[in-house]
Amino acid sequence: MATAEQHHILDLPTFDKPVKLAFVVSPYYKDIAENLIAGARAKADACKAKVEIIEVPGALEIPPAIRIAHRQSNFDGFVALGCVIRGETTHYETVCNDSSRGLMHLGILGANIGNGILTVENRAQAEVRCDPAGYDAGGGAAAAALHLIALSRKFGNESKGIGFGRPLDEDDDGSFQIA
Repeated sequence: MATAEQHHILDLPTFDKPVKLAFVVSPYYKDIAENLIAGARAKADACKAKVEIIEVPGALEIPPAIRIAHRQSNFDGFVALGCVIRGETTHYETVCNDSSRGLMHLGILGANIGNGILTVENRAQAEVRCDPAGYDAGGGAAAAALHLIALSRKFGNESKGIGFGRPLDEDDDGSFQIA
């Protein structure tokens, strides 16, 4: 971690209406997950957001769980929390790439997601990054989700067409068709 670098952290947004967050957590490394949750909960509490914790077996299950909750519930946003530590096989790359790609895809489709899935070389790196009093990756992920919620509320559900075409609507299967 580059300790000499200065980073600008945005102030947390404020909300007129209550916020409901889902923390989708893989407790594979339970102590790391608990620290990520603690950091995320502190940010959620600072914005008076309600939190529900959803546990899944591993990082690869986080995007599908968010997809299910996004389609079938009333959460305003999601915080993905977990940890992937490099092992002896290429499984690490698969889990890191596919979980990240899945979260990005869901975000582009409209889910407000903060990514707090740690991808590290060793346990020591994970311990530093999950510490709520240190790097606070969980808090950063919650803050990201809260900022996206604020942005989506700012612009509302207004649908503006692209060029001369009609607006795009999401089908039940998640694909987009011209309306």
